[in-house]
Formats: sequence, C-alpha cells, structure tokens
Amino acid sequence: MRGSGVLGVTAAVVVVTLGALAAPVGAQEPGSVVAADPRVEGRTYTFPGTGKEVPYALFVPSGYDASREWPLMVALHGLGRPYDWMLGYAGLIDAAERDGYIVVSPLGYHPRGWYGSRGPGIPQMRRPEGDTEPLPDNLGELSEQDVMHVFERVREEFNIDDDRMYLWGHSMGGAGTYHIAAKYPDVWAAVGVAAPAPSASPDQLEAFRHVPIIVLQGDEDQLVTTTVRWVAKMRELGMQHVYVEVKGGDHSRFINADAEMIEKIFAFFNIARKDLREAR
Repeated sequence: MRGSGVLGVTAAVVVVTLGALAAPVGAQEPGSVVAADPRVEGRTYTFPGTGKEVPYALFVPSGYDASREWPLMVALHGLGRPYDWMLGYAGLIDAAERDGYIVVSPLGYHPRGWYGSRGPGIPQMRRPEGDTEPLPDNLGELSEQDVMHVFERVREEFNIDDDRMYLWGHSMGGAGTYHIAAKYPDVWAAVGVAAPAPSASPDQLEAFRHVPIIVLQGDEDQLVTTTVRWVAKMRELGMQHVYVEVKGGDHSRFINADAEMIEKIFAFFNIARKDLREAR
C-alpha cells in the first residue's frame, strides 16, 4: 500500500540551514575513535577464505541486557576512511546510548572497497599517491561480504531484534547502502544515506521499494544533482522516504560534525519496524 505505514506519508522534504557545527571528527588514523572514546570497541576477525584479519568497530549500550532484544545499526564509512570513522560522528554514540542501539561499523575489507556497489571486481577508483598495495581481483565482492560477515557476527553474539535492524552510510557508504539494501531487501527495517555516491541507476531502488529510507544531502555538494534524481525515483515508486536538503551543506561536515543531522537518522529509525510495515 502506498502512502501509509510506519511513516504515515509517502514523502517529506525538509530544508534546513546549516548552523554552528559541533567539533569535527578527529584524525583519520585507524583506531583513533576507539582510542578517544572508551565506549567504542575495536575488534578484528579472520575473514573466511582469505585468512586476512579485518577490523570493525562496535558500540554496545551500557545497559545491555541479553534477556531482551535490542535494535542494531550498521554504519558504512566513506571512501578511504578508517573502520571506526563513523562511530566518531558528532553525537552518534550519545544517541545510540540514549536510544539503546547496538552500532557496528565494518571496514568493508578495504577502505576503498565500495561494499560491492561498483561490482565484484576491483572498483574503479583513484588511489592515493604512492599507494601500491596489491588489491584482490574480487575486492568488491569481498567488501560486500565483509559487511554481511560482521553483521552476522553481531547478531550471533547479541540479542538483536530482527524487526529493528538498520543500515546507513555516508558517501561511498551511501552507495554501499543502496547496493546492500537492494541485495538483501528483507533484512532491513529502514535504511539511510548521507551524500550518497552511487554509480548504479536509480532503478536499483525498485529492489527495496518497500523499505523506508531517509536521505540527507548538502546543497553545495556536487552530488546533490544525483541525489535529487534518486529522490525523484523514490517518489515515483511510492517509497516511504524523507529527504533533508541542507542549505550551505558540503559533502562531509554537514553530517559528520553536526549532531542534529545524526539525530534525524535516529528519529527516523526509531519509528521504523519491519513488523509494523504493511506489505507493498
């Protein structure tokens, strides 16, 4: 059924003006957020089939009690960022503690793996000067698999509410969110993207048209034109969606240094549950 369900509306467009920003995320060295915030745990696991030790970052609310179910949020970082980068976004851990979310941020096997959104092979990408690290021929496939491996590890370890599992990502992570939501459309209660950088067609949305989505975008980011096109497709499909376009917003700081933007993601996820979603 279109135009109803957990949100009660098919679409909402919110325009906000970028105000004072909170303190920016710190250094981009892997483990910086883990070192700076004792609430964030850095972990590794052995990737099946390759034997590589792959890191991921995890937050578990201080009041976690295994006798009840808890919502899970999977956060996908942008191009070249460390595995724990997303958990350093302004206000994210505070909101997760307050609202009782377990949050996990996978590396995606490699900081530039694109989570499979650019195909199963080595994604087309610019590499930093002097970066000669050999990359596996199936990097995209491994990047997608890493997200799902970490997702399943957390589900096995903690008592996760299957009706409240969420996925969101920033930039490359937004492209990954579109891709993984399309590949596993029945897993997620809702998804979110911030300044997404997809290489696929907006037709990708058809695979998860039943999944509510929040889209955050700065109007001074060059990706705004792409985002507007994708939001138009959401509207065409009758997807439940909220689009927030930030006046004066750039590509990065409008989300990673602004706790109010993070609050919008939590507010959206807080009202989305799979068991309350009507079949569409």
